[in-house]
Amino acid sequence: MAFLLLLIVAEVAVAVVAGKLVGGARPGTESAMLLQVSLQLVAAVLATAIMLRSVDVRPWGDVGMDRNAVRPRVLLEGWLMGGLAIGVACAALLAAGWLRIVPGPEGSSLSAALSLTLFLIVAALGEELISRGYLLTTLRDGLGGGTAVGVTSLLFGAAHLRNAGVTVQSFCIVTLAGVFLGAIRLTFRSVYASSAAHVAWNWMLAVAFHASVSGMRFEAPDYRTVEQGPDWLTGGQWGPEGGVAAALGMLVVLAYLYRTRRTRREES
Repeated sequence: MAFLLLLIVAEVAVAVVAGKLVGGARPGTESAMLLQVSLQLVAAVLATAIMLRSVDVRPWGDVGMDRNAVRPRVLLEGWLMGGLAIGVACAALLAAGWLRIVPGPEGSSLSAALSLTLFLIVAALGEELISRGYLLTTLRDGLGGGTAVGVTSLLFGAAHLRNAGVTVQSFCIVTLAGVFLGAIRLTFRSVYASSAAHVAWNWMLAVAFHASVSGMRFEAPDYRTVEQGPDWLTGGQWGPEGGVAAALGMLVVLAYLYRTRRTRREES
């Protein structure tokens, strides 16, 4: 599609410009990761803006990026859905003894939390703009909401295939996460709501529990969460989001969203 081709061109162009600005300097691992997701976010914004202003002219509201989409209540509900879906699942695994908190290396949890939170926000915004912004909107217009969510969710799952520890189960659950986030995006008509849910999900794992996120383990001073139970339930190397417990958390929220949308339709 035109958007995906434009996105690739924008990513290359932004990377070239950033390379000239940085010069020969080699940033550390954390700085390099933040730079990478920042460039992805900038490219996603540029590609979306070009499509909306010059190619497929339409308002920002069509892609869930207008002022109504960034209302505090929308952001709060998105955050709560993402945070509770994985937070309750992790808490249940901890209570059952299938996850365990162990001492971690010395360091400042607060400092690590601040830098990691910034990274998670930028990364989630970029991924949501690409997967559930303009692309989801155009697919929905042509194929319907359900098919659009299905296609973008498969692409979202495929984007994680190169991560460490990926399995068939983790791919399926990440794809389910795409459905979960897509449902939030369509229900609230807001990319920012799905971004808030995405950030909250990853924040609970990486910052609150110091657990792996999609096979990636971040800095975890003071303590970290390790799995003690079967991988199919706890996610194994992939982290708790790759287990059945996380899937159940998402299914509960999806059921709630379905019931809410059905009630609103009946009332209207």
